[in-house]
Amino acid sequence: MKKKIFIFVITYRAQYRVLDVLKKFPYNYLKKFTYNILVSDDCSDDNTKNFILKAKTKFKKIKINFNKKNLGYGAHIKNCLKIAIKNKYDYAIMIHGDNQYDPKYIKSLLDSAIQNQSIMAVVGSRMKNKNGALNGKMPLYKFIGNILLTKLFNFLMNTNFSDAHSGLWLYNIQAFKVINLLKITDSFNFDNQIRLMMVINKMKIKEVTIKTYYGSENSYFHLKYAIMFILEVFFFFLKKIRIV
Repeated sequence: MKKKIFIFVITYRAQYRVLDVLKKFPYNYLKKFTYNILVSDDCSDDNTKNFILKAKTKFKKIKINFNKKNLGYGAHIKNCLKIAIKNKYDYAIMIHGDNQYDPKYIKSLLDSAIQNQSIMAVVGSRMKNKNGALNGKMPLYKFIGNILLTKLFNFLMNTNFSDAHSGLWLYNIQAFKVINLLKITDSFNFDNQIRLMMVINKMKIKEVTIKTYYGSENSYFHLKYAIMFILEVFFFFLKKIRIV
C-alpha cells in the first residue's frame, strides 16, 4: 500500500517566492505515494494571497488555505498537522514558502523516513556542511548564533545535532500519539519545543544535509527567539534530570 504523504507550505509575506517553491517540487518522485500539497497562508498583509491564487491555477493538485487572522508560526503549523493527523497520513512535511529551503530535499526526507520507520522526524541541516551554509548567503550573525545555540542544546540534552534551528521537517504522524500538540507553543519556538519533546521521549530524529539560499526575504535573528530557546532548553534539561 502506498504511503500517504501530506506536504504543507506555510507562507507569511512570501509573495512571488511561493511560486518558486512550488516549481521545485519533485512531482515525478511523489507519484509513488498518495500525496496532497497544501499552501497555507497566515493572513499575509501583502500580495502573497494573489500569488497563491495564481499558483492554484498553475498547479492543479495543490490545495490552498488562508487563515482569517494571523495565528503565529507555531499555531499555523499545528493547524496543518491536525489535518494530517485527522486524515491518517503516514508522514507530514513542512516547508517554508520563502524559497529558503529547496523542495528537492523532500526526496531525502522521505527516503530516510521510509528506510527506518522507527525514525519519528527527519530534519534538514544547513550546518552539516558549514561552507555550504555560508555559500548560500546565510548571514554571519545567524551562522554564529546557530552554532552557539546548537552547541548549548547538545551539551544540555546529550545530543549531537548539527543544526537545531531548521525550518524543514518531516514528521512521522505516529509521534503525535505520544506528543500532545496542545502542549506545544503557538509561537515561533514551535520547532524547538517539538525537538525537545522528541528528545525527552527518546524518539529518533535524523538530520539530512541540505543547502539553503538567503535572498531578499525578511529574515532576522531575533533576540527574543534566542532567549526563549535558551530558557526552554534549560527547562527541559531540568525536566530530564527530574528537578522540575
